[in-house]
Parts: sequence; structure tokens; C-alpha cells
Amino acid sequence: MNGLLKTLAFAAVAAICFLAATPKAQAGVDVGINLGVAPVCPYGYYDYAPYDCAPYGYYGPEWFSDGVFIGAGPWFHGPHNFHGHVDNRFDARRGYSGPKPNKGDKPEEGKSFNKIQGFKGNEVHNGHEDKR
Repeated sequence: MNGLLKTLAFAAVAAICFLAATPKAQAGVDVGINLGVAPVCPYGYYDYAPYDCAPYGYYGPEWFSDGVFIGAGPWFHGPHNFHGHVDNRFDARRGYSGPKPNKGDKPEEGKSFNKIQGFKGNEVHNGHEDKR
């Protein structure tokens, strides 16, 4: 029995040494590296996973350059110090359940990106992760 205890004690010490010597993986280092291409949404996509298409009116006109969405979340490609307005009444996390376009849809005729009629931005986002 004494030999069994020594063997178990040696195994426990060896396991502790092995775990202490194993290099730690840095969690989150590769996040966003292999996400693929940004979703193709006519009025932009929400800046949080699963990156569903946002409805017309969620993003203000400053989020578009020549009618093209400048991105949000891991695909953001606007200026470093960018801050743009959103209307969070159209945010699904805040209870919006109205119509949203599907990925791959084209913009509806007459819905301009440069002057969104009646846009009332009530929150500012920086284009990267939403820091609420």
C-alpha cells in the first residue's frame, strides 16, 4: 500500500509539473482572423455576431461612402477615429422585430444612403466592437 501511495504522489507531482510547463494558449488572439468576407447587406449589418443585416435607417449616412457600407465589427474599414450615429430603435437586441433585408439583397429603389430621410440617430458607435 505504501508503494501505491508513493506512485500516486509521484504521478500527481508529475502532472502538476507537466501542466505548469505547458505553454498557455492566448485566447482570442485569432478572433476575427478567419471570419471570411463581410456579409453583403444593402443597408449594412449589425456590428455584433451573428452579423445579421440591419434594416434601412439603423445606420446614419456617415456609415456609407459612395453608397457602400464602410463596415462594422471585424470588417470595419473606415477611418481610425470614426464615430457614426445609429438609431438603436432598429436594433434586434433592443426588441426590434420589424422587417430586415436578407444577406445578398439589393437596396430598394429610392432609399438613398447619403440622406436617409428622417434619420434620428440616438447612439454613437465607433465601427469596431460595440462597447455598451
